[in-house]
Amino acid sequence: MVSYLKIENNKLVESNLEESKVIIYKKPDRDEMNYLVGAYGMDEHNVISSIDPDELGRIEFEEDHIMFLLKRPKDYSNEDNLLFKVTSVGVFIFKDKMIIIMPEDIQIFEGRQSFKLNSLLDVLLKLLFGTISHFLGHLKVINMISDSLEQKINTSMENKFLINMFTLEKSLVYFLNGINSNSVLFEKMKAAAARIGFTPDNLSLLDDIIIENTQCYKLAEIYANVLSGITAARAAIVSNNLNVLMKTLNIITISIMVPTFVVSVFSMNVGIPMQDKPFAFWVIMGLSAVSIILTSIFWKLKRW
Repeated sequence: MVSYLKIENNKLVESNLEESKVIIYKKPDRDEMNYLVGAYGMDEHNVISSIDPDELGRIEFEEDHIMFLLKRPKDYSNEDNLLFKVTSVGVFIFKDKMIIIMPEDIQIFEGRQSFKLNSLLDVLLKLLFGTISHFLGHLKVINMISDSLEQKINTSMENKFLINMFTLEKSLVYFLNGINSNSVLFEKMKAAAARIGFTPDNLSLLDDIIIENTQCYKLAEIYANVLSGITAARAAIVSNNLNVLMKTLNIITISIMVPTFVVSVFSMNVGIPMQDKPFAFWVIMGLSAVSIILTSIFWKLKRW
């Protein structure tokens, strides 16, 4: 799917192919990628890298355009089973046109609604801000889910919730890698500011972006460390809950076995005392009750 946008009144608005300044390719097929390579002279590897989630963020200077490869969170779906993944977005800036290639249909221009757009480089910087905003939004969701799982694990002895915690921890590893990859890209952009064509205002915004990304990385790192500690603690809690349950079951089992033993002795097919007495039944039941009381006292003295 292809979208066409243009800059109008400091905003991006929908346009047609002739007037468009920003062209967005969402989930491009093989024919569309071949068209981009042939019509715009893009490197085929760079085009493919734009939809490859395993590629690292980078910047490449070509003869007539600059290629930026960003990392951003993949939109979550129920099929992911609490695994938040990171994907790639390729941005190709020509003299009077920007082409964006991404592997899914997502909103890429997020955050800072007052961001004014006057050039394609402004659009690029807004895209960078949107990427950081997207990471922060997903981190908040991960934190909310982990809080919910903590409460469930405290009273559960199943592995289900613990596995979910491990999955979230794995997601944060992906996030840390993606945010760090963007950090390297931003520093390279700052070092090559003159070659890219950044104005002093653009450089000021880029500095803000670097600070925001650093804070985002620190937040993800804190969440990862906290979740790692919580996961280890909750694993111990699940094990302890199981031990408590087994102890309780053993106490109940032994408590039942003692009066059962008393009754079983008087049920043997041999001569026993009081077998002809009418009150023998109540004697046996009394002995069973006494055995239960003595067993309970024993457990209490042992503080079990």
